[in-house]
Amino acid sequence: MASLDLTQTAGRRRARVIKFAISIGTFLAIVATTYLGLLAVTFFIGRVIPIDPVLSIVGDRAPASTIARVRQELGLNEPLYTQFYIYVSKVLQGDFGTSVLTTNPVMTDIRRVFPATMELATLGTIIGSLIGVPLGVLAAVKRGSFIDQTVRVIGLFGYSVPIFWLGLIALLIFYARLGWTAGPGRIDVVFEYTFTPITGFYIIDAIMQRQWDALRNILSHIILPACLLGYYSLAYVSRMTRSFMLNELEQEYVVAARAKGLSESRIIWRHALRNAAVPLVTVIALSYAGLLEGSVLTETVFAWPGLGQYITNSLQNADMNAVLGGTIIIGSVFIALNLVSDLLYRTLDPRTRAR
Repeated sequence: MASLDLTQTAGRRRARVIKFAISIGTFLAIVATTYLGLLAVTFFIGRVIPIDPVLSIVGDRAPASTIARVRQELGLNEPLYTQFYIYVSKVLQGDFGTSVLTTNPVMTDIRRVFPATMELATLGTIIGSLIGVPLGVLAAVKRGSFIDQTVRVIGLFGYSVPIFWLGLIALLIFYARLGWTAGPGRIDVVFEYTFTPITGFYIIDAIMQRQWDALRNILSHIILPACLLGYYSLAYVSRMTRSFMLNELEQEYVVAARAKGLSESRIIWRHALRNAAVPLVTVIALSYAGLLEGSVLTETVFAWPGLGQYITNSLQNADMNAVLGGTIIIGSVFIALNLVSDLLYRTLDPRTRAR
């Protein structure tokens, strides 16, 4: 009997190991397939647009021999499948080519500008989540009331109004008229020779160096575009929070909790919101990814030296290496955040773990 129990235990362990290995293999296959699809899309976009990368490098007046030599060096005279193989091999090594606009490797430029976009999007997501979640909960609890209608109108306004228009109006009111915030850019020129970026995240760098004057100036610059992106995030987060909370408040465990005499606030914040937080994690992660990839107009309006403005300037100057490199980075971040949110969902929801 003891040997039979040991055999059954070993069999269950092997089954768990096999199941875990299959799930890991499936996960890696999904990541590889998705990333390969991203590379294929960016590659063919770079080939179908009416911009010759060789002419972007050597100029329109270069001799034919020079154009042919550069085309051969770039591998553009090879068959399309060979070009795609070369392209994927270089991208996997972190080689996105050289920027025509800055003459730097594209990856070097991205390392310089991406922290600005990430800092702005992170602060915007924090603002949107801290305000949007309570508003969504309040709207669900007060369903059909004036408060609910107000929250829904606020969200609808955030979805409907162009973000660049809101940015221009915000600059006109809070910067030009009231003078409450600093203007476009990340930091005033007066601090350029006294403030030294370390990580690329100016708020963290100013705190690390204890440059409090520079920190106040940085916050004055970032608060307006961050609030703008935060409002955009708030509109999405509040609407989804309301939807999730309405679904939870109709569940049987809420009726049982009320029958037991639990306070309404405890039912809402300790039980309903805790269960709604599981899918809400995915919503916030997708909102963050959306701000990272969709802050191009905001960065343009506020002259924010981030990845969005870098891609825009590169596109205007036919610098396709920079455009495609930035697109791949944004797509990679979006894929990574989707995978992280999926893992968090599986971790927080016991039902998915059971499956």
